[in-house]
Amino acid sequence: MRFDVYTPLLVSLLLPSVSAVIARRVAPALAARVLTSAAALTAAATTWSLILLTTALLGDAPPVIREAREDGRPLTDPVPEVIGVAACLMLAVVVWRVQRAVRAERRTRRALRRLCEGHPGDTELVVAACEVPQAFAIPGRPGRILVTSAMLSALAPAERRVLLAHERAHLTHRHGRMVTVATLAAAANPLLGPVRAAVTFLVERWADERAATEVGDRVTTARALARAALSAGRATRPSCALTFTDRAVTRRVAALQTSPPPALWPAAAGVLALGAVAALFAADATGDLVRLLFNALT
Repeated sequence: MRFDVYTPLLVSLLLPSVSAVIARRVAPALAARVLTSAAALTAAATTWSLILLTTALLGDAPPVIREAREDGRPLTDPVPEVIGVAACLMLAVVVWRVQRAVRAERRTRRALRRLCEGHPGDTELVVAACEVPQAFAIPGRPGRILVTSAMLSALAPAERRVLLAHERAHLTHRHGRMVTVATLAAAANPLLGPVRAAVTFLVERWADERAATEVGDRVTTARALARAALSAGRATRPSCALTFTDRAVTRRVAALQTSPPPALWPAAAGVLALGAVAALFAADATGDLVRLLFNALT
């Protein structure tokens, strides 16, 4: 308990550094999956560790101390009281941050879905008459692709195929869920913010690669991405929408001009092991705390 409970925090410090390397060297599909899973495990473990540290304060409750002294039982303080109080305050902040992230996600998704109202349920592509070049993948049932007329006008026919293939990849592989999981993990543990950024970038790279495969031309895919980015400029984007021209366009165009990165399974397994270690140590700390509280209360 004295050491295990802090291990998830250590993993939270290591995972952002590892995520930057994984994002550069591992195939986007594999990297996005393992980083999302590791972030979820680490965020859950750190939150549970805060709960354990807060629960440890029960050993300092006056009735418990009084009864233990009357029975002549020794009291073991698993953590200093100041740490337990700090953990309690941090846990309250975590709850507030996660609730705020959930509300923002729901609010944005409702706004995006309203843009597609009035269209038949089996309509995948929705074209909006708008002078701002934009394209969004809107997850849901059914998933929709929202493209503005200005974006379609800015692209050549082959580049439109790239655009639609990119957005369709977001819907097919449920990238919206991955980004949501990473967002909630970063809300629960702010140290995981760089991991969320890496996951968001990787799902865009994943969709780029799928579009290049479907079109059969990496050069056309890179040209479509660059042209769309120049057309879209600095237009405001909904925070949770998966857009064609968002997330480090320069890096994505450069990546499309080289061969796809390999699926380095050993590196991916190492990232997953980090998340698993955090969860295992949190579980071990739980057993230690249960035994300490049982001895104090019986």
